[in-house]
Amino acid sequence: MPIWLFFAVLGVAAAAGSAFFLVGRVVERRAAARSRGAAEVVAERILAEARRDAEAFRSSLVLSGKEELAKARDAWEAEVGRRREEVARLERRLEERELQLERKYELVERRGQEVEARAAGVEGLEQRVAARDAELRALLVDQRRRLEAVAGLSVAEAKKELVRGIEEEAKSEAAAVVRSVKEQARREADREATKIVALAIQRIAADHTAESTVSTVTLPNDDMKGRIIGREGRNIRAFETATGVDVVIDDTPDAVTVSSFDPVRREVARLALERLIADGRIQPGRIEEVVRKAQADVDLQIQEAGEQAAYDVGIHGLHAELVRLVGRMKFRTSYGQNLLKHTKEVCWIAGIMAAELKLDVQLTKRGALLHDIGKVLTHESEGTHVQLGVEVATKYGEHPTVVNCIAAHHDDVPHESPISVIVQAADAVSGSRPGARREAFENYVKRLTKLEEIASGFPGVEKTYAIQAGREIRVMVTPDTVDDGKASQLCDAIARKIENELQYPGQIRVVVIRETRAVDFAR
Repeated sequence: MPIWLFFAVLGVAAAAGSAFFLVGRVVERRAAARSRGAAEVVAERILAEARRDAEAFRSSLVLSGKEELAKARDAWEAEVGRRREEVARLERRLEERELQLERKYELVERRGQEVEARAAGVEGLEQRVAARDAELRALLVDQRRRLEAVAGLSVAEAKKELVRGIEEEAKSEAAAVVRSVKEQARREADREATKIVALAIQRIAADHTAESTVSTVTLPNDDMKGRIIGREGRNIRAFETATGVDVVIDDTPDAVTVSSFDPVRREVARLALERLIADGRIQPGRIEEVVRKAQADVDLQIQEAGEQAAYDVGIHGLHAELVRLVGRMKFRTSYGQNLLKHTKEVCWIAGIMAAELKLDVQLTKRGALLHDIGKVLTHESEGTHVQLGVEVATKYGEHPTVVNCIAAHHDDVPHESPISVIVQAADAVSGSRPGARREAFENYVKRLTKLEEIASGFPGVEKTYAIQAGREIRVMVTPDTVDDGKASQLCDAIARKIENELQYPGQIRVVVIRETRAVDFAR
């Protein structure tokens, strides 16, 4: 390309660039002017909005200020009203207090006037009383002179007569007080007796329980104890579960103890354990089998014992359940006395009494046979043996006289016939027989001898007799030495000495007998 053309092109390009630059500057200025105008518009709009917001904010501030001012004014007015009411209330209270003080002042003035008037009246009364006292003294002296003249007694003699009369009156009042004190002491004694009996029961409970609730089974050797216990105790657990008793295995050589309050259950356990020991095969399955057989044997023994007892005393037509209950008496004791033997003994004694009195012997024996039937149920049901006996006899259709024999033999209800009285007497005879209930014959004789010795040791006692198996002591006194008043004192003294020196079951009746005889002969 020629150089001139190059420079020409270059010049054209430079001119075009200059033109484009100038055009750009013009466009830029125009754009800046448009931007400035838009910015001014926006600024004016923002400024107008700011003015509006400021005006609104100012208006809200003014409004809230007015509201706060109104609230403050209301609160102030309420406080001013409350204070005014409080001031008014205080003013009213002050006015009431002033009225009360005025009334009290008036009352005090009135009472002061009354006191002054009464004081004046008392002074006058004292003067009148003094004058009357002087008159009475003069009259008393004059009356005493007249009495001495009429009665012919001096003052000392009159005093003696007065003292004698007072002594007699005091003795009468003292006797009444003594009777009252004795009655109160008797009531207190009943309460104390209940407490003492409870303590006595607590003291003997352990010994009685050990004697009446356990049975001992003899072992051939001590190795048998381990076989009874079994591996990990399974044999003894199975036995106790099957029989319902406790098996006590302790250091006692060649023996174990079976413990239970139910005598029938204890007998089943004893019989089953003896059979297992004799057989030698002691394991849970065998234990259950032997216990079932022992239970059947004991049930048979109970049935046979009941039938035999009814046959022995001549009673027929008893309900089968009553026969079974009579048989259970074989395994029951009362105060150490076998209940079945005691019952049969009562039947025979009551039958003899009924025959002598021409009463119904069969009905009497029936009441005697069933009088303690409730004692075999006390382990199974709640209530006294009298209540349980009445319930079971009524349930099985026994005669009302028999039911009354059961209910009245401890005086819980009144006797409705002579038969129930005979049954009660026969029961007392059997129970109080020497040796029947936990008391050796030698101790019984010693107690009777000691009882008579205590009563014979008092002055004026002529003879003593211990009767009714030691439950009563009769004291014969000489009538010349012991009068009627001293007889009562002697009776009380003997009773107190027996209480202090003698141990005895129940109570002892002390009877002092004073007899005066006048003897003459018709010739």
